[in-house]
Amino acid sequence: MRRSRAKRGALIALCAGLALLFAGLGVWQVERLAWKRDLIARVDARLAAPAVALEARETWPEYSKVWASGRFDHARETLVDALTERGKGYWVLTPLDTGDRTILVNRGFVPSERAAASTRPQGQLSGDVVVTGLVRLTEPGGRFLRANQPSADRWYSRDVATIAAARDLSEVAPFFIDADATANPGGLPIGGLTVVSFRNSHLVYALTWFGLAGLCLFGLVLTLRTTHNGG
Repeated sequence: MRRSRAKRGALIALCAGLALLFAGLGVWQVERLAWKRDLIARVDARLAAPAVALEARETWPEYSKVWASGRFDHARETLVDALTERGKGYWVLTPLDTGDRTILVNRGFVPSERAAASTRPQGQLSGDVVVTGLVRLTEPGGRFLRANQPSADRWYSRDVATIAAARDLSEVAPFFIDADATANPGGLPIGGLTVVSFRNSHLVYALTWFGLAGLCLFGLVLTLRTTHNGG
């Protein structure tokens, strides 16, 4: 009898503990849902806003719409592996000398067969240019299972600091700009391919955790009834 009561007591404690745990996780996911919705709203507002001049400061919210003027340094162009809606190819990252610092600009996508700058000479703009696009945060290291290899000039992410070091650039902004869809002469590179998407499954997760908490409470009630009835 004592052993049976001890088992029921342990089961009651387990059900109650798990119910509290799962309920807490559900509340946490509800909080995450509110945070994610606020993030999406803020980014949508940035995307809808007019472009502003890129001031000389170190930090900008990602996806801020900006414009900057300067001259491209095509000799230090960097090709970064890319897989887009247009197929496999490269992002073309070109330093933009603004006079007081350098900003890496992702000018857009080129297919693999047009990777060499010599195959798209019309797009190698000279003189003063104005670039409009979105502020993007640096992507250090590479991507999953694909580390950047600066010594071999193989790039799998837009790692600002490492690219700047490999290209011997100084006074480089810690972010880069994704150029908008303004057409380049000759049609390449193709800008405006930024994908702005945020995974938002927090409501599903919250309902799952609350559902598990409900099952634990149901088990707790059944156990208490059995104990009360002396079963």
